[in-house]
Amino acid sequence: MSFLKRMKEKLMGGPKPEEEVEKVEEQKEGLEEIEVEVPTIESPTEEVVHETSQEAPLGTTTEAIHPDQHEEIEETLPEVEEAQVEPEKAEKPKRGFSAFSITEKFKSGLAKTRNSFTSKVNDLVARYRHVDEEFFEELEDLLLQADVGIETVMELTEKLRFEVQRKNIKDTEGIQALISEKLVEIYEQGEADITEINIQEGELTVILFVGVNGVGKTTTIGKLAHRFKQQGKNVLLAAGDTFRAGAIDQLQVWGDRVGVEVIKQSEGSDPAAVMYDAIRAAKNRNADILICDTAGRLQNKVNLMNELEKIHRVISREIPSAPHEVLLALDATTGQNALQQAQIFKEATNVTGIVLTKLDGTAKGGIVLAIRNKLHIPVKFVGLGEQMDDLQPFDSERYVYGLFADALDEQLANSKD
Repeated sequence: MSFLKRMKEKLMGGPKPEEEVEKVEEQKEGLEEIEVEVPTIESPTEEVVHETSQEAPLGTTTEAIHPDQHEEIEETLPEVEEAQVEPEKAEKPKRGFSAFSITEKFKSGLAKTRNSFTSKVNDLVARYRHVDEEFFEELEDLLLQADVGIETVMELTEKLRFEVQRKNIKDTEGIQALISEKLVEIYEQGEADITEINIQEGELTVILFVGVNGVGKTTTIGKLAHRFKQQGKNVLLAAGDTFRAGAIDQLQVWGDRVGVEVIKQSEGSDPAAVMYDAIRAAKNRNADILICDTAGRLQNKVNLMNELEKIHRVISREIPSAPHEVLLALDATTGQNALQQAQIFKEATNVTGIVLTKLDGTAKGGIVLAIRNKLHIPVKFVGLGEQMDDLQPFDSERYVYGLFADALDEQLANSKD
């Protein structure tokens, strides 16, 4: 399935409304056919069947039915029951708005990057009517300015050159769709479900958050707790950042706002002791998910590593398979600095995923691709705004659509595949 076709489905959220109407009409026609079959029984029996369908359970008969008609009526009635239920099922699904609204969040959240990056790409396409080496050189410069990263840019342009040669593409028409498709390929690299959180169904799931101060780590924890609670999960928070002044109170505010309990000790306490108490509390309260905050002291790498190792050791002693996720919160507005932070934390602990905050506040949203391609760590969530539900699971296709939305919308409207 092509990139444009997959994006069209995500934008629409499923079948077109006209297709749903056609399905219901077909089901109604099936109903009429079944209703025509029932009157083939003699009229006295027909009245009895009508009364039986209302007053007696389906599949039962009365003495007025002739014995040789008994089997025919029992076979016909269940078909009527199934046909009546199916149109109701066809009207229930309303996933289109949800899928469309999520895509729109990516589109609005990446507006700054799109306005800066895509407008320059549009100018480039307008100036170069033909795809040549000069076009690729200028495209590389634009991608680097968006913080896509040198390795990713080189890989992308190499793939584009190959496709242009293979398909014998001469002009720049449709080149943005090709760029979009290759960016998705580079991000996913053949891996499936890389953005899924490792939830332990029926058991306690422990998620450890790491990151420097000021990246929006505590806010992200609060929003993630809200998301899990909306899914019906029993969530607890652990205030493991006992170093920064006000960090415990800030997490408590979020706990009160979301409606989840915060396990905490006094400021300056041992973070590992907080984690121990939190795990015990989570087990006693039959919690589904425990989200643990930690201090971010990047300026002292040795202490950071020692503290995280101790926390990890305490958690795994209580739950051998935990922590099930180690999520690194990064501020998208810091660009290449975020990449450097990711490298240091990756050395300090086994980071399993990135939460990229404030993506809506930067014109350099290409950092997502640089992190994924250079460090091979998947971005699992992105912050696309200040609202509670603006923390969204990362979707590479929606992300790339957000980068090229204006140009792709026109191609999506014209595409017939």
